[in-house]
Amino acid sequence: MGIAMPPRWLARTPFYIQRLRWRVLRPLTVGVRLLAVQNGNVILVKHTYTDGWYLPGGGVQAGETLVEAVQREAAEETGAFLRELRLFGVYSNFFEAKSDHIVLFCSEDFERVPTEAWEVDEVGSFALNDLPDGTSPGTRRRIAEYAGGASAVVARW
Repeated sequence: MGIAMPPRWLARTPFYIQRLRWRVLRPLTVGVRLLAVQNGNVILVKHTYTDGWYLPGGGVQAGETLVEAVQREAAEETGAFLRELRLFGVYSNFFEAKSDHIVLFCSEDFERVPTEAWEVDEVGSFALNDLPDGTSPGTRRRIAEYAGGASAVVARW
């Protein structure tokens, strides 16, 4: 018995409300993303509230460290339990009037178990050099940085 998925329009409603809030209040936000790579494959997710493939991740909750946030998001969105974790980069995103700062971690040592999350439509594992159509431009840039051997990156998302 799985988790009942809300209709797509209902799943997207909080996303659109959040975007409106950003445009009006212009808050500073902090989020985390994960480059989970094993055997030349990277894990990507398709969310229910937006189109395309993305690195798993999300916002940092009050009282949560960055490491706790990325561990929680990895488990919730992909079923990944991280044994090894390293900081890959820190990025800033000012798209849609946001002041969003993303801390990207990398793990090459993790275990996955099947999971279902209402916000995730699909989870996939893809070759670093053969990403699916619809992979977001920011996700493609981060994967290219990783494949090119970059580390300790500070840049725009």
